[in-house]
Amino acid sequence: MKRPSTVLVKDNIDTIAIGSFDGIHLGHMQLIDKLGDNGALFVIDKDHANLTPGLKRAEYSKYPCMFYHFLKVKDLSGEEFINLLKKEFLNLKKIVVGYDFQFGKKRSCNATDLIKLFDGEVEIVEEFLYDGVSVHSSVIREALISKDINTANRFFGREYSIIGRVVKGQGLGKEQLYPTVNIKTEDYLLPSDGVYATRTKIGASIYKSVSFLGTRVSTDCKYSVETHILDSDIEVDDEVEIFFVDYLRENRKFSDLKDLKTQITIDIDSAKSALSVCKVYPRG
Repeated sequence: MKRPSTVLVKDNIDTIAIGSFDGIHLGHMQLIDKLGDNGALFVIDKDHANLTPGLKRAEYSKYPCMFYHFLKVKDLSGEEFINLLKKEFLNLKKIVVGYDFQFGKKRSCNATDLIKLFDGEVEIVEEFLYDGVSVHSSVIREALISKDINTANRFFGREYSIIGRVVKGQGLGKEQLYPTVNIKTEDYLLPSDGVYATRTKIGASIYKSVSFLGTRVSTDCKYSVETHILDSDIEVDDEVEIFFVDYLRENRKFSDLKDLKTQITIDIDSAKSALSVCKVYPRG
C-alpha cells in the first residue's frame, strides 16, 4: 500500500487510529496498517511518552499525528467523545482501535461501545502476541530497564534509539582514553546503566559505536550518556541519535585510567563482534 508522503489536512482524513502510540511498536503497527491512504493517528497524550516522544511517532508510523491531551478528553462522556471526533474530522468514515480500548469519563466505554456510538465503520484489532507475549509499551519499558535490548527491539520491530544534543564532556576520553561524543537527552526512557553495542547517527551517516550510560564512578561520579565511534574520528557539535543493538556489561569502578582503558578496549572488541551480526526484526 502506498502511504501518504505529506501531512494531510483534517478535512481529507477519513480514517483514524486512536491511542497513545508511545513506542510505535509491533502492537501499534497492527492498528496503523488498517489506516489506508487518508489515515491519521489520533494521539491521546498523557505527557508520559518516553519511547517515541513527540513527532517521532509520525516518523515511525508514516502517518500524520493529531495530538489531544488526555486532560481535555478524560471527562467527556462516550457520546461527547464521538462528537469531538466527528467535529475534528468532518469526513471521518472509519475508526480503528485495539481490543482493550476504553474511553469516556472514568473509562466507562469500551471498544464494543464504540460500534454502538459511531455511525461509521469501526475496526477492533485483536491482541497481538509475539512469541506468546502480548506486546505493550509497558513490556518494552520493562525490557529496557532490565537491559534486555534484544526483546525490546523485537517488540519494536526496529532498534530502539534516543536522540540528544551534544554537550561538553570531561575531556579525558580524547586525551587519555578513547574519544567520545557526550549527549544530553531529556525526553527518552534510557536503558539501565551499562555499556552497549550501538549505532550512532550523525547527520545522514550511521556509524558503528559503543556507548556508555551511567554514573562515571571511575572519574567524576557524574551521570553521562556517551558514545565512541568505532574506527572513525568524527567531530560533532549538534545532535546525534544512538541505536541500541546489544547489552555488553555492567557499569563498574576501575582503580585507575589505565585499567579503564584496557576494559574499554575489550568493550570495543565486544561491540564489533555484536555489530557484525545482522539482526532482522520482523513486523510480526
